[in-house]
Amino acid sequence: MKEILQELERRRQDARLGGGQKRIDAQHARGKLTARERLDVLLDEGSFEETDMFVTHRCTDFGMENQKVPGDGVVTGSGTINGRLVYVFSQDFTVFGGALSETHAQKICKIMDMAMKTGAPVIGLNDSGGARIQEGVASLAGYADVFQRNVLASGVVPQISVIMGPCAGGAVYSPAMTDMIFMVKDSSYMFVTGPDVVKTVTNEVVTQEELGGAITHSTKSSVADVAFENDVEALIQTRRVFDFLPLSNRQAAPQRPSFDDPDRLEISLDSVVPSNANKPYDMHEVIEKIVDEGDFFELQPNHARNMIIGFARMDGQTVGVVANQPMVLAGCLDIDSSKKAARFVRFCDCFNIPILTFVDVPGFLPGTAQEHGGIIKHGAKLLFAFGEATVPKITVITRKAYGGAYDVMSSKHLRGDVNYAWPTAEIAVMGAKGAVEIIYRAERGNADKIAEHTRAYEDLFANPFVAASKGFIDEVIMPHSTRKRICRSLRILASKKLENPWKKHDNIPL
Repeated sequence: MKEILQELERRRQDARLGGGQKRIDAQHARGKLTARERLDVLLDEGSFEETDMFVTHRCTDFGMENQKVPGDGVVTGSGTINGRLVYVFSQDFTVFGGALSETHAQKICKIMDMAMKTGAPVIGLNDSGGARIQEGVASLAGYADVFQRNVLASGVVPQISVIMGPCAGGAVYSPAMTDMIFMVKDSSYMFVTGPDVVKTVTNEVVTQEELGGAITHSTKSSVADVAFENDVEALIQTRRVFDFLPLSNRQAAPQRPSFDDPDRLEISLDSVVPSNANKPYDMHEVIEKIVDEGDFFELQPNHARNMIIGFARMDGQTVGVVANQPMVLAGCLDIDSSKKAARFVRFCDCFNIPILTFVDVPGFLPGTAQEHGGIIKHGAKLLFAFGEATVPKITVITRKAYGGAYDVMSSKHLRGDVNYAWPTAEIAVMGAKGAVEIIYRAERGNADKIAEHTRAYEDLFANPFVAASKGFIDEVIMPHSTRKRICRSLRILASKKLENPWKKHDNIPL
């Protein structure tokens, strides 16, 4: 019996070494952790339960029968983050460059199936050269099996991808279908075709970093949500965002005790909006002064910066925050900001996370680039997302809410539950100057008359009271009481029940 136990321990040690010490050292030399070291950082200490440690590939072509490594290039299993269950897979670049084989894919599929059965999130740590070419179509079939599970799990359990090395070709589409993608600067890459293929086909000369690096995808393409400095920061921040999320669509997000009084008044908010309507202010300041302990996890902070999205807590409860940012493009809605916010709103609705919206929007960004790029369809995505959401929706208009953008930003007309406005709010079809020039176009040459009409229009609409008189605003509130009002509204809405008409699925304008 002793010999059998020693044999088991020897085999475990071999599996833990992956591709061997030499390749582990090479991984460290590149500033990267190994697959198992990453799991040690991500999961609670001692919580990891590994599955399929001894699985090997079945390929017998190209001499592969003589190159078998236990685990076959991916570490899979379950563990806990702050005591809550999560399923994980971590690709091992020291084994065949982390390339995906048929059995490698089967290991990932197994833990995804278990996640669906038990109702727990899936976190994938991607570090792979792509499909294992020695296996041909079998590895491609493996990718498709993973893709199918990504589709079925979408909206059922949260899925998070952390790109910690190369991720190329078909490999990119599994992360692309997950809810969040985090990348690591200077060591992670995502592209469908690499720089060499790009040069051959289009004659463009581009580096890996320029084509699909963490900065590119977190600023230009919006494929990635956040780019982190190194492996450890990426994993610690993944633990942090995980703590905001429910385990599945049938559970509530975790309630975290807070030292921040839900009835706290924030007097500084009374002066945050400038008296000059054309002067910007930072909406981050508003958010951080209202949410629990100023703790705000922002997603896509460097893409479409005229829109802010992210997670926070109010009275210990997770909320999804959507906010216009007056500091960038005056807070206008455009193609990128609409897509950014729409997907986030749909995620929150999938997982029963209340949506808190801060509005300061002068309208949609004008111009041929926006119109030809499809602002009508892309703007409709955000409208559609807010309109179909059945979770509690609380809206605060801090300043401008003009035109169709007022409607889109979680207005009362899109089933907003509680809609507040600050006294500085302006709710109208458009700004006073533009409106007067249209209404009184015959008097454009008379500056005094135009100024008089402009003042009259401002007196009528440069305040929230007309909208409040029609019931479109539930209450005009003092800015300093915003936190207290929101926390109380969330308590009232805790038992909200709302269902959309039965349908197989909707047809959002993609």
